[in-house]
Amino acid sequence: MRRARPAAKPVSLNQQMRALLMTFFIPVLVMMCVMFAVMIHYINQYTSILHNVTTASEFNQDFKENIDLKMYYYVVGSHYSEGLPIEEVEAAQELARNLIETTTQEESSKAISGVLQLCENLEDKIYLIEATDSYDDRQTQLENNIYVLTELIQEYMYTYLYHEASLLDTLQTEMVKNLWMEIGLVVAAALILLIVVLQRSLRFAHSVTQPISDLCVRVRSIGEGDLTARTPIQAQEFEIQTLSDGFEDMVGRLNRQIEQNRQEQVRLRSAELALLQAQINPHFLYNTLDAIVWLIEMEKNEQAVEMVTSLSSFFRSSLSNGQDVITLREEEQHVRSYLEIQHVRYKDILEYEIDIAPELAPYRIPKLTLQPLVENALYHGIKLKRGQGHIRVSGRMEIADGESSTADHSERMNPGEKNTEQTNPEQTGEVFQNRPSMAAIILKVEDDGAGMDETRLLQLRAMLNHDTSVGFGMSTVQERLQLMFGTEYGLQIESKAGEGTCVTVRIPPQED
Repeated sequence: MRRARPAAKPVSLNQQMRALLMTFFIPVLVMMCVMFAVMIHYINQYTSILHNVTTASEFNQDFKENIDLKMYYYVVGSHYSEGLPIEEVEAAQELARNLIETTTQEESSKAISGVLQLCENLEDKIYLIEATDSYDDRQTQLENNIYVLTELIQEYMYTYLYHEASLLDTLQTEMVKNLWMEIGLVVAAALILLIVVLQRSLRFAHSVTQPISDLCVRVRSIGEGDLTARTPIQAQEFEIQTLSDGFEDMVGRLNRQIEQNRQEQVRLRSAELALLQAQINPHFLYNTLDAIVWLIEMEKNEQAVEMVTSLSSFFRSSLSNGQDVITLREEEQHVRSYLEIQHVRYKDILEYEIDIAPELAPYRIPKLTLQPLVENALYHGIKLKRGQGHIRVSGRMEIADGESSTADHSERMNPGEKNTEQTNPEQTGEVFQNRPSMAAIILKVEDDGAGMDETRLLQLRAMLNHDTSVGFGMSTVQERLQLMFGTEYGLQIESKAGEGTCVTVRIPPQED
């Protein structure tokens, strides 16, 4: 069974562009270097041969006539004689030596070497004539040696020029031929290079445009609501692969967030339904109607009307046209209606006070936040205490530095008593610990009822902070507040047996 080939590691667009440029640049650079080297080679050859021809052309064309004439005057003893022509012969020797150093063609080398040897021989023969006294012997040496040697020197020089000129012509022909050949090779190589670069460019363009097109299709499908997790697009480019991986990771996290929000909405709706059902308490409704009947029988019609009005307002506030979040003014009215009803029933043991700062009225609060807390204060605080009890509902704005815009309502319900207890974070629970420094609305429901001991208080706090049902509607209120605003908001409980309980609600300030 063949093993699957591992996927190639994505390469960045910058690296691919540089590789594509190198595919074109390196062959072009190599061809230019080769052409330049060939041209330099031919230019050097052509220059060297041309130099030889030019140097050889400096040879005196009248060399033979000058040497022969000067030697004749010397031999016959003419008054025109300028002496022996040694300088002309030495100049010819120097010229031959220079040409030997730069001559590479064999025939040319033989010819110029012959010129050098003949010049040396000519110089010897001239000195020989100088050493001869006999006129006849001098004349014989002049005719048999000098005239023959100058003739040969001139012929050998002409031979050298002929071969160098022929080589120059051959080199020029070869240069033209090779130039055309090089042009053909360059054109062929350019065509091949163009085809290779074009193929690589097309592959590169396809490797870029196809994943981008797939990404566009994927983004369009996401925009149309298709949040199904898919395998990321496989691309050769690192940047495109990163985009695709990021898109799919984003879709996965979006799916998880949507599912989390859906579950939170379900929990929120369940909590709201539980609170609404708690408001329609048959016992509360039965006892309230029974109290109204009793007031009518006692001919306390005005009080009965007030109680019916409060009951109507109470249920109207509970429904609040289907809204989940209402103003603090509406929430206050709801609590007031509830306390008015309960005050008629328990006027011997219940007194209440509502002191919410007027400037908080337009701020928004989840419906049915305070009423369950007031109900707890009545049934599990005031009713369990002997004698008169007080419930106080207060509200203030906490600004960013921790101070409040209204007086801190820390007084208990008993006149003249203040709560001087210092509570550390471990005693107050975890709800408000490490809370951010920002403005918040602080609402308190306080009673001077039976309260609870330290063990029960710690148990209640732990259950409340760990989303465990604690009864009395408090867990539902806590769950709704933290679902809507975050875990830094919610309830805080303080209580002491025999002195009472204070439940603090902390919510962010939100207006319409």
